[in-house]
Amino acid sequence: MNMRERRPEGVLVLADGSVFEGELFGALPAGAASGEVVFNTALSGYQEIVTDPSYAGQIITFTNPHIGNYGVNLTDFESRGLFCRGVVVRDLSRRPNNRRSQASLDAMLTTYGVPGIAGIDTRRLTRLIRDTGAIPGAIGRAEDVDTVAAAAAAEPGTDGIDLVAEVTTPEPYVVEAGSGGFSIVAYDFGIKRTILRHLARYGRVEVVPASTSAADVLARDPDGIFLSNGPGDPACVAGATEAITGLLGSGVPIFGICLGHQLLGRALGAETVKLPFGHHGANHPVKDLTTGKIEITSQNHNFAVAIDDLDGIASLTHVNLNDRVCEGLQADEADAFSVQHHPEAGPGPHESAYLFERFVHRMTMRRSGGEPSWFMYRGGIDDSALPQPEKGVA
Repeated sequence: MNMRERRPEGVLVLADGSVFEGELFGALPAGAASGEVVFNTALSGYQEIVTDPSYAGQIITFTNPHIGNYGVNLTDFESRGLFCRGVVVRDLSRRPNNRRSQASLDAMLTTYGVPGIAGIDTRRLTRLIRDTGAIPGAIGRAEDVDTVAAAAAAEPGTDGIDLVAEVTTPEPYVVEAGSGGFSIVAYDFGIKRTILRHLARYGRVEVVPASTSAADVLARDPDGIFLSNGPGDPACVAGATEAITGLLGSGVPIFGICLGHQLLGRALGAETVKLPFGHHGANHPVKDLTTGKIEITSQNHNFAVAIDDLDGIASLTHVNLNDRVCEGLQADEADAFSVQHHPEAGPGPHESAYLFERFVHRMTMRRSGGEPSWFMYRGGIDDSALPQPEKGVA
């Protein structure tokens, strides 16, 4: 787009009838693009956020007013593409400037068919979401406001929908880069590349579709099983709870993050509940109850494990200090543990990265028959082993 060219006038309309006027960027929607509107409070990392499959079905509002200033690049993709429904910003940078930049956010959204709207009063929008909860909405041209309003009213949101089916890998694949010697099977419920970078430091990671059975996973003879992040309602991920139930007690250590945490909780017998507006940002304080330490964490979820349901089935290991939501659990008899937040932190602080070491320790203990032993890994991994962006950046 020519920098002097004025962008088309657009609107964001919410299901309650609220209208926000702005300028469209990215892919221009044919009619309207609808989704559940949420806000993210991270100050940077917008590319990692919009390429996170956990945002499938959602329109992302950035509370940081300046977005797009350092551009985008192929390295910072968190998945093979974009699964969010739209992007809302206050001020979109027209001239990104950074040595790593390969294209603009505008160009990347256009390439992947995702609409955006700029010039929105994001403070007003965020206050509205905080008061009413995550709400369906739609983005479209200003002259088609009635069509956009109808799309917003018809949008079902993320409740009761299996969004994992939209983002999971269709076939198993292997990331083999580390020298730790472990064999890990990772369920792809919407797995991020940064998580794969962490896991692959310790050996061979075989990524399997979300529909993979427990018998199939155990037949691969893993040292550990990982349950990934992902989008939507954990109660609606077809077959996942049953598969994890079949893995519990197998003797293979299990580690879950985000949606994987919620699915582990359900497999153990707990219910999951939808939060009013979720946790989306890179600055949430979480207390590790096993050490007493407080960490600043990266978060992205709309559902949570019901904390009162853990009595008798698992130990509460982490708690969110903002609203006392369950942030971690541990089931010793099943050798399984999980956290709601993102220790890989892409974007965000790295204070929770030790959780990957806890997983490695459990795999080490199992391999050595309960006796502590050293493990080794060296260097990073070759990014070509990871899922690659399907369309580039522009």
